Amino acid sequence: MASSMIIKIAVFAFTSLVCLQTVLGALTCEELPTEVCAFSVASSGARCVLEKSVLSDGSDEYQCMTSEIIAEKISEWIETEECLNDCGLERIVVGLSSDGLMEYRFTSKLCSPKCYNNCHNIINLYFNLAAGEGVYLPRLCQAHRSGSRRMVQEVLDREQSSITAESFVFASAPSSSQDSTTLSPVGSPVP
Repeated sequence: MASSMIIKIAVFAFTSLVCLQTVLGALTCEELPTEVCAFSVASSGARCVLEKSVLSDGSDEYQCMTSEIIAEKISEWIETEECLNDCGLERIVVGLSSDGLMEYRFTSKLCSPKCYNNCHNIINLYFNLAAGEGVYLPRLCQAHRSGSRRMVQEVLDREQSSITAESFVFASAPSSSQDSTTLSPVGSPVP
């Protein structure tokens, strides 16, 4: 009798948890359609990432997965098409990579005032990706605003060899008003 009561309590608790999650509208990456996966953030704060696998018939299958990367101060977020366009990104992109930071055209869009000042989720992500490569994104963007490709390359070369993770706080807002990111949400929060 005691064991059947424990089972009933366990079933009730599980059912209540599922109902509570449904009422609160928790966003999980695995439940997102692939069309809105990239650059989204789950309720837990984990970044969503699109992953590709090849099926036995040779066709590609895409799946939205939860990454180990945590977005700071952002949760339940689906990035807007406007920010993706302003920052030079595409919605269907597999994985997370800092490779674009080495491309002048991409970094120019990322550092543009439309992206840098209005798309906090994307800037937060690339700030941390740049830091992982030893580059301080605000300094790279300042070099881009100068219009000199040589200055941009100097920043990339110098900072990759001299900056350590301890030399700055990850995802902190830059101090000058010209380089500051907005902390207010601009994407599409999940209702």
